[in-house]
Amino acid sequence: MTNKIWFFLCLLFIKCYLAMGRGIVVQEKSEGAIPVATLSPPEGNTTFIDGTTWCVALAGVSQADLQSALDWACGLGMADCKAIQQGGPCFEPDTLVSHASFAFNTYYQTNGNSDIACNFGGTAALTKHNPSYGKCVYSTSGSVGSSAPPSLRKHNQSLVWSKLAALLLLSYFWI
Repeated sequence: MTNKIWFFLCLLFIKCYLAMGRGIVVQEKSEGAIPVATLSPPEGNTTFIDGTTWCVALAGVSQADLQSALDWACGLGMADCKAIQQGGPCFEPDTLVSHASFAFNTYYQTNGNSDIACNFGGTAALTKHNPSYGKCVYSTSGSVGSSAPPSLRKHNQSLVWSKLAALLLLSYFWI
């Protein structure tokens, strides 16, 4: 009985950890699926662009490459892709180019506004034209992140982790 409770608490801890991971979605691989290489921005020199710029997906590139780059941006790239999920302000139009553009720009704005952060294996490009439309607002370098001050966000996260760790520790000794 105690092993089951301990196992449940560990699963709860892992679930909380994953839930805080900025909405990353894990997709299960179907049987017989062909693996697609994961694209990531290349490492190297970063050249900062003067003025406000946005990173958008290139129309006409391979759908497979664009999907792979979008998956990377919303997964390992940790771009906040909640706005392009169903019901979000940027879900419509429900196209791969539109969703990739939003994700690419979010990654670009949170990673230094450099040309290297807007590559995605050659599937993206910089623009000086604001791609925002209707309720879908594309971020700029000064607008990325939560409206809460960074120190408050960090404090709240560490408080949550402290409480979870204390709960696990107490449950270990209690059981």
